[in-house]
Amino acid sequence: MLDLTGSATDLGYVFAAKTIPLIAFLLVGGVFADRLPRRLVMLTADVARMGTQGTVAALVLTHTAQIWELVILQAVAGTASAFFNPASTGLTPSTISPGRLQQANALRGLSMASAGIVGTAIGGIIVTAAGPGWALCVDAASFGLSAFYLAQLRLPQQVKLPAQSFVADLHEGWREFSSRTWVWVIVLAASVGNMVGAVFVVLGAVISKQSLGGPLAWTLILSALGAGSLIGGIVSLRIHVRRSLFFGSSLLGFLAVPTALLALGAPAVVVAAGGLLAGGSNMIFNALWETSLQRHVPQAALSRVSAYDWFGSLAFQPIGLMLAGPAAAALGTSTTLWIAAGGSLGVAALAVATPSVRQLEN
Repeated sequence: MLDLTGSATDLGYVFAAKTIPLIAFLLVGGVFADRLPRRLVMLTADVARMGTQGTVAALVLTHTAQIWELVILQAVAGTASAFFNPASTGLTPSTISPGRLQQANALRGLSMASAGIVGTAIGGIIVTAAGPGWALCVDAASFGLSAFYLAQLRLPQQVKLPAQSFVADLHEGWREFSSRTWVWVIVLAASVGNMVGAVFVVLGAVISKQSLGGPLAWTLILSALGAGSLIGGIVSLRIHVRRSLFFGSSLLGFLAVPTALLALGAPAVVVAAGGLLAGGSNMIFNALWETSLQRHVPQAALSRVSAYDWFGSLAFQPIGLMLAGPAAAALGTSTTLWIAAGGSLGVAALAVATPSVRQLEN
């Protein structure tokens, strides 16, 4: 997008085009994931995303890409992710014994972080050496590889829900979600956190292109976030805390560090160091959060509760994506980044101040 129009606002719109339908269809995806075989739901989503990214790659490589085409294709990809994500959270307990859920979530996070480091590095190199079209080809192929490995899973039969309407399924999932204060408070905090985090994504890419050294600088920062996630995943494998959700929530304040460093005008390597810390903290929190959900929410409703989690967590992210560019133009880039950093600290404080978050035990 930056090569096509050079506009931070246009970049935010394309990011938002993927996020808005993801949010809109998450609750539908959660119901389908509890009703249908979760592996089948994930396989279908992977095939759809392979098609959208492959089409984007073809448009970019043929120099015929238009903004509206990219918006539509990313909207389809976001819809597919809305079905994949709740199914993924619900699938994990079917692959592991209850006592090893935290280690399983940590290993899943480790695999994602490892792929993120390698993928981000390869992506940056391909974009620099050959252009974004070829990087998108690799991206499309990765979804095909994911589908191949999912097809190899052999899982126990999923618990069948009693026959009832779609609305009744949604209401039942909402009852499980809203009855647990620690769940909706964390989701509310994540919603605001992801909104301000979107400002870092948009403005970080722009600042990297303009003053930090171009695509390789942004690749360094993203790779550091991935490396931090890898370290956080390793820590999650071995950490044993009685009140794990409170401990994980207390780490969320570190997500403000790379945003604050960007606001200070720090060099790319320093921002990357902040990203290392933020990535590790976020990975530890995610592993402990998903384990808490899987241990305290009934398996038959887990994908629907996860869908409400994803829905709430991402609800405000499109606002951050779309407003990052205009806010930077109106308030200044540094001021906008400082506001985002303050928001990250605020949501961490909200989470740790909630009694049910502090008191929840493994």
